[in-house]
Amino acid sequence: MAFPVDGTPYPGGAGPVASPAYSGVFIPTLWSGKLIEKFYDATVLAAIANTDYAGEISNQGDQVVIRQKPTLTINAYQADQDLVVERPSSSVVNLDIDKGQYFAAILDDVMETQADLNQLGMWADDASEQMKITIDSDVLRGIAGDVAAENSGLTAGVISGDIDLGVTGTPIDLVSRAPTAGQVEVIDLILRMGQVLDEQNIPESGRWLVIPAAVAAMIKRSELRDASLTGDGMTMLRNGRLGMIDRFTLYASNLLPAGIADSLAAGETQLFAGHSHGLTFASQLTKMETIRSESTFGTIMRGLQVYGYQVTDGTAITTAIVDPV
Repeated sequence: MAFPVDGTPYPGGAGPVASPAYSGVFIPTLWSGKLIEKFYDATVLAAIANTDYAGEISNQGDQVVIRQKPTLTINAYQADQDLVVERPSSSVVNLDIDKGQYFAAILDDVMETQADLNQLGMWADDASEQMKITIDSDVLRGIAGDVAAENSGLTAGVISGDIDLGVTGTPIDLVSRAPTAGQVEVIDLILRMGQVLDEQNIPESGRWLVIPAAVAAMIKRSELRDASLTGDGMTMLRNGRLGMIDRFTLYASNLLPAGIADSLAAGETQLFAGHSHGLTFASQLTKMETIRSESTFGTIMRGLQVYGYQVTDGTAITTAIVDPV
């Protein structure tokens, strides 16, 4: 019989009652040794950001000063002229480790004794996944404001200035294929974002694109479902892989900004593409401990993760606002 926890009296006031109530027949409760599998949102931060400075932080409140390469001036030369000498100076970007997330849970001694599973281990695994989801969501919702002005909006493109990537209220009306007036084919959008990065001279290798599930489904329904166009042995409808398109490695995520809660219109989603050079992320799990509770008989497991992120080069990230049809 499970240890009583609710304090409801037995019939006649003899003390806490079990559930179901005592009826003169002992009914044992059997617990399955297998847990129902829990699925988590896919996280992408480790794939799209560089972590070059993660080893330089130790606690919340730290600040990492990142020096950027200076740009030297190239001058025309003529014989017998005096040279113009400059003193290059590096601009700096501050990576503040100013964010923190924690979890804390208690396992009562009585529950631990009666459990046939490693409760603390199970909880630690879940906390790790939930921590990644929380931090991914925070970063993906926080980088839009630091994207270069030429890499977003209705007139994107530092050279062309005529690439439509949508804005809230006037998003890209996205379709899988055969667009009609006012609509944009999903492959065309990817090509547009690639052109924006090309015009900023961003390296072709190491590019990434994060898309929601609806857009991923559109790509699978597009012309690329033909295996001969992707170069794969079988169509992406068969193997389920999105792989690479126009030099982008594609990642699907349900954590992208979307809808009114993220200051967009209903039905809108914000996509991001870029190069890991443009986004720096540093994180360190500074505390992970189990302690005895002072107020009850039990073990407290708690963890703290501090982190910070910074768009170190806004020209290396582009964003689009879409409304998948």
